[in-house]
Amino acid sequence: MVEEDNMNDKELLESMLTLQKHTDLNYSMFADECATAGIRADVMNILSDEHKIQAEVFDQMSAFGWYCPAEAEMQKVEQAKQKFSQKP
Repeated sequence: MVEEDNMNDKELLESMLTLQKHTDLNYSMFADECATAGIRADVMNILSDEHKIQAEVFDQMSAFGWYCPAEAEMQKVEQAKQKFSQKP
């Protein structure tokens, strides 16, 4: 008997989100290195579509309570702003 490795819905969406993040990163790097404006524009359009897909997956996960990023504490946000706004 062969045992099947089936993913549940949460695992499938987690995998999709991870793949989408990698896809977005790769298109972004490719766009940065395009030699012509026309190709860059095409890649940027594809990247925009990929971002929309990522947002849809994220929203679906959030709707099920499977992806709930914690809100940043305002004190930590202010500390980071101060740290990175200081000139060396």
